[in-house]
Amino acid sequence: MDAGRARRLAGDIGFGAVSAGALAFQASQIAAIWGGGYWRLGLAAGTAVGVITLMRRRDRARAAFAGLAVAMAAVWIAWWAGLPAEPNPAMALGLSVLVASAVRTLPLRSAAAVGAAGAAVAAGGLAAALTSASAEAVAQLNCAGWLAALAAGLGLRLLDARNRALTEKARRDVRMELARELHDVVAHHIAGIVLLAQAAPIAARRDPAAADASFAEIEAVGTEALDATRRVVGLLRDTDDTQPFTSGLESLRDLVERFSGRGPAVRLRLPGGEAEWAPEVASTVYRVVQESLTNVARHAPHAASVLVSVEQDGASVAVEVADDAPPTRAGGHSRRGGYGLVGMRERVEALGGRVQAGPRPGGGWSVRATLPLPARSGR
Repeated sequence: MDAGRARRLAGDIGFGAVSAGALAFQASQIAAIWGGGYWRLGLAAGTAVGVITLMRRRDRARAAFAGLAVAMAAVWIAWWAGLPAEPNPAMALGLSVLVASAVRTLPLRSAAAVGAAGAAVAAGGLAAALTSASAEAVAQLNCAGWLAALAAGLGLRLLDARNRALTEKARRDVRMELARELHDVVAHHIAGIVLLAQAAPIAARRDPAAADASFAEIEAVGTEALDATRRVVGLLRDTDDTQPFTSGLESLRDLVERFSGRGPAVRLRLPGGEAEWAPEVASTVYRVVQESLTNVARHAPHAASVLVSVEQDGASVAVEVADDAPPTRAGGHSRRGGYGLVGMRERVEALGGRVQAGPRPGGGWSVRATLPLPARSGR
């Protein structure tokens, strides 16, 4: 038996025990004060509502309306026959559970209908109490129980809605992070493979021996793509041995070197010294450069050179990737959008940074991202 089912069973057993004790105590008190068989109606109606309450999970709407119908019938029978006031306290406990459960879980219209029916039962008890001063306390107790059930049901309903929203947000954030990771990994490596495949026939015509080197490089890039994809799959499977991805200046040098061998020449300008960035900042800088170079390969095949510049001051790091591709034939600049730029912007903005992307005066395209550096605690 799972933990949730065990808790529900324990709750039902507890409710049954409390309800049975309350009914027995109530019957004994009515028999002592009123005498005769005046306790029979309260015991029968309270038992019926208690049984309905225990069966509420099969159909909460029907259970709530059935319990309230029994209570309303008991109110009018007691008023007509001059019996002790209804709903009795033991029955009020079951009604409170039924109303709270229905208000918490049912669709809005059904929950509102149950709440209104509970109000009608409470109002009926109050109306019947007007003819008997001794019944006022019971009527007030019923109204307090209905209000408490309504408040508890609405509070739990709002809490459930909040928890669902938080859960959905967490799932959406995970999906978006995985989507960005998959896009970055697949798009970058596939773009490199496409460039090599396009260059291989030309190299083979000029120097047949160079074709073997091209195919070997395609194989190497494909192997890199498989390794990177396995890392992302490891994140999906949540394996314990999956290492977090971080990148520093050395990784940027490797990235630029690989791209330069497949596309236009790339110049890399880095800050002096060894950069000490938080892992999330280093990873984002790497992804910005990777996605920007992938976009150059896709959208700027005629670019002759690319400049990758990384600058750092005490409070932020700025990375810019600019190419010198000529304007398009129509006299404008090609648009470089899609999921890559969206994912890049999401990564940067998640860290409190900003991204600027657009054509450069005279030709080419520039992507510039600025990221704040987390404040370091004093040593």
